[in-house]
Amino acid sequence: MRKSQDVAAFLPDELSYLVEAFAPSQPEPSRSKAYLVLSAFCQGTRSQNPQESPSTNTATETLEKVFQHLIISRISDHQEQDAIVIGLSFFSALFHVDWQSASCIFAQDGVVEYVTDALDLFPSSASVALEVARMIGQASGHKACRALIPEEIITWLGNKSRQATDKNLRAAAAIALVKLSRGAATDASEGADASQAMQSTSKDMELANLLKGMVIGDKDSLSSLNDVVEGLAYLSVDPDVKHALANDPKFLQQLFTLVPRRKPLPTSTSNSSLLFGILLIISNICAYRPRLSQEDAQVAKLKRMAKAGNGSNRTMPEEPLNALEDDVAVRSRCRQALASGALDVLSVASGVESQGIRLALGKIYLSIVEDKDNRGKVLQSGGARSLSRVIQSSTSSSTPIDTSLLPAIQALAKLTITSSPLQVFGPGDGAMLDAIRPLSQLLLHPSSNLLQQFEALMALTNLASQSTGCADRIYSTPHLLNKVELLMLEEHTLIRRAATELICNLIGGSEKAFSRYGGSSDVHATKSKLQVLLAMSDMDDLPTRLAASGALATVTSVSTACQAVFELQLDRHRAFSIIARLIDPSITLEDDDPNDDEVAGNPGLVHRGVVCLHHILDPQCALPRISLAEEVEKAGWVNVMTRLLKGELGSFDTAVTTPAAEVLRHLIELRRPANS
Repeated sequence: MRKSQDVAAFLPDELSYLVEAFAPSQPEPSRSKAYLVLSAFCQGTRSQNPQESPSTNTATETLEKVFQHLIISRISDHQEQDAIVIGLSFFSALFHVDWQSASCIFAQDGVVEYVTDALDLFPSSASVALEVARMIGQASGHKACRALIPEEIITWLGNKSRQATDKNLRAAAAIALVKLSRGAATDASEGADASQAMQSTSKDMELANLLKGMVIGDKDSLSSLNDVVEGLAYLSVDPDVKHALANDPKFLQQLFTLVPRRKPLPTSTSNSSLLFGILLIISNICAYRPRLSQEDAQVAKLKRMAKAGNGSNRTMPEEPLNALEDDVAVRSRCRQALASGALDVLSVASGVESQGIRLALGKIYLSIVEDKDNRGKVLQSGGARSLSRVIQSSTSSSTPIDTSLLPAIQALAKLTITSSPLQVFGPGDGAMLDAIRPLSQLLLHPSSNLLQQFEALMALTNLASQSTGCADRIYSTPHLLNKVELLMLEEHTLIRRAATELICNLIGGSEKAFSRYGGSSDVHATKSKLQVLLAMSDMDDLPTRLAASGALATVTSVSTACQAVFELQLDRHRAFSIIARLIDPSITLEDDDPNDDEVAGNPGLVHRGVVCLHHILDPQCALPRISLAEEVEKAGWVNVMTRLLKGELGSFDTAVTTPAAEVLRHLIELRRPANS
C-alpha cells in the first residue's frame, strides 16, 4: 500500500495491471482491492503535489498525464471490444476516486467522439453499452463534463432507459439521465432560469417512477441495484419526488429489504455504496427545511441580488415555500419511513466502518427525533447505542470534535432531554460518563448554534441529576463550567434558564461544585458566584428563579456561603430583600419599575426562601448579631414571616411552616438585646 502512494514506484506494466483489475469480469474482491490501490495512488500523488494556487493544480496535471494514455489507448481501440470495456470501466472508477483528473481527461479532444464511435461500431454489444452508460453517468455529475455530452448520447440514454430487454443497462442509463437532469436543474438555479428548472422537475418525476418500479419489480434480477439506488438518492432531494417515495410503503419496504437485518453487512465497496445510497434517500425524505439565522438570511438575500443582475439594485423575489417542505409534511414523511422499517436499516448501518455512513446516520437520527413522538421508537430500536457508536468511533479524547459530528451529538442530546438517562444509556454509569464529553463539546464548539447549546445544557442537566459520578465528570470537564456561568448571563431566556438549572443540579450532585459556590473557605471568591445566583433568583422567568434559589438554599447550608450572602447584603443592601421576595412577591426594591405587575407567589419559591432564611439565621453561622439585626429589619423579614404563618401568603404544608416558625423565633430573639 505504501508503494501505491508513490507515482514513481509504479512501472508502466503495473499500471496496466491496475487498469485490467477493473474489468467487469473480475471478481468483486479483486475490484474492491483495485479501488483501494487506485485511491491510495491518487491520494499519495496529491499529498506529494499540494495545490499552490487556485489556477494551478500540479497533482491533477500529474494524474492526468499518468492515466490519459491508459484510458484513451483502450477506448480508441476499435478493434478490441474487451479493451474498450476495460478502458470505460476504469474511466468510471477514476471518476469515483479522483473526479478532477477524470474530468480533465474527459475534456480532451476526441475522447467523447471515441465513446460515441464505440457505440456505433458495437451496436449490439451489451457490455460496451453498459460501460458507456455508467461512465457517462459518472461524468454527468460534474458541470464541466455535462457541457461536453452531445445530444446524440442523451437521446441514446433515453432510448436505453425505456427498453425492457437489458434491465442493468436500463438502470445505468436512467442514473445517467438523473444526473444530467439534476445537474441541469442546479445549473438553471445558478443562472436563475426558472423554465429550465421546471422542466427538470418534470423529468425527475418520470425518472423517479422508472427507478422506483425497478426496485419494486426487478430488485432480484438486477446486478445494478447500486445505480438504481444512487439515482433515487439524487432525485429524492426534490420535494415532489421525496413526497412520492415516502407515500409508497411498498417501495420503501422493498428498498429497506436490500439491507440484511440478521447478519452483518459484508464490508465490500459495492455493499457500502448501496447502504450509503439508501441512507441518503432516508435522509432526504426526513430532512427538515434549514432554519436560517438572521445572518444566513442576509447572505441569501445578497445572493438573490447578485442573480438579479450585475450592478442592479433589484432583488430577485424569494422563492415561494413549497408546502411539501413544511414541518408538518416532513413529520408525516418521517413517520411513514419509520413505519416501513427505516430504524432497522439505521441499526445495521451504525456497525459499518465508513465515515460517510456515520455522518449520514447522525443527520437522519436528528431529523427523526425532532418529532418527540418518534423518540420512544428510536430508543426501542437501539438508536441511542447507534448514536453513541457513531460518536465514539469518530472522536478521541485528545482531539476536538469535528463539526460534522454535531448533528449526531444533538440527536443524542434530544433523547437525553426527554427520557430518563437509564432509558437512554442503560443501567450503570459507563455509557453516561462516555456521553458527557461529546455533549460538553456540543456546548463548547465554536460552530454550535443557540439551539444546540440549549439542548446540550438540558441533556447535561439531566445527567448531572443521575449520579454523583456524572455530576463530578461534568464539573471536571475542561472549560465547561466557565462557559455555563457565562451563559447564565445570556440575554436569551431559555439559554439563561438551562445554564442556571445545570448549575443547580451540579451544586446538588457534586461536592466540587458545591465547594465552588459555597463550601470554599475563600469568602471573597464565593461572593461573586452567589451574587449571580441572587440575581438569577430575582429574574422574571419562574424556572430560572426556582433553579437559582434552589442552588442558594443548598449552598447556604454551610456558614461560608451564609457569610458571603451577608457580606453582599452589607455591600448593596439587596440580598436579603431578594430572598424575602421569594416568599412575599409584594416586597419591592429601590430600582424596581413601578409599572411592573406584581409577580404571583409560587410554593417552590416560598420553600426555597424559607430554607435560605433558616440557614442564614442559624446561630452556628455566627454572623455579627448587631449588623445582622439591622439588615434583617431593613429587609422586613419579621413582617414577611408573620404574614406567611398567618396564611396571608397562601396555604403551605409543614415542610414550609415548621422551618418558618423557627425562622420567626430566631428573628424575635435577634430583636432582643444581646445581654437579656
